[in-house]
Amino acid sequence: MKKTVLTFGLISGAMISVLMDSSLLLADKIGSGHSMALGYTIMVASFLLIYFGIRSYRDNSLAGQISFGRAFACGILITLITTVCYVATWEVLYFKFMPHFMDSYFAAQIHKVQSSGLDPVSTATQVAAIQRSQQLYQNPLINMAYTFMEPLPVGLIITLVSAATLRRRTPVEPTASPSVVTT
Repeated sequence: MKKTVLTFGLISGAMISVLMDSSLLLADKIGSGHSMALGYTIMVASFLLIYFGIRSYRDNSLAGQISFGRAFACGILITLITTVCYVATWEVLYFKFMPHFMDSYFAAQIHKVQSSGLDPVSTATQVAAIQRSQQLYQNPLINMAYTFMEPLPVGLIITLVSAATLRRRTPVEPTASPSVVTT
């Protein structure tokens, strides 16, 4: 399983990293709503390799038979490798090349709260919470945790669906029933 997980995990990780890099070039042109949709589409496309990884492992290493548990283990390991690649790419991009990338996101969130018509106390409370999140996001460990949680649910769902779809049990041979002797 190790070779299959590493192969498909690293291919999926490279795919999600390259596609994320290229989608960031379009982020300003397509807007935040479309940018988020594009980001999750990229995640789904990259995580489709989970299905092919599980199938490859089942067909090439297990003679076409795999339990749900083993398929899930294979898929979640591919998910974790892909997610680590995603996080590593984001950390390098964010802290080395785009340290102010999220400023526009947080500014848009603050503007949304301020224009929502809430009472001044609620508005101030929500703005303070957004500003606190913005400060926390500058901490690399918090940033990694937030970033890790973006693709993980997508990978988990695809792993569950793939494991359920690809599981095959060994065929059970009928047991011979005792023959009835009549005299």
